[in-house]
Amino acid sequence: MIICVCKSVSDRSIHSAIHAGANSLEALQFECGVALCCGKCENAVFDILSTHNSAGDTAIPISFHERAAA
Repeated sequence: MIICVCKSVSDRSIHSAIHAGANSLEALQFECGVALCCGKCENAVFDILSTHNSAGDTAIPISFHERAAA
């Protein structure tokens, strides 16, 4: 399923990046380009990160950032 429409990033790409060591939103932004344009996918990316964290995968620190109005 496509998570980031702006950059055409699928959930599989995000999962692969997490398994390769991307453990934060910033790392996923760098690796996949998610949540860089409109930001509508940011919540879905956080959900995927928290799913990996609660599934017993390597501890993934999740940090939330407040977006400033454009």
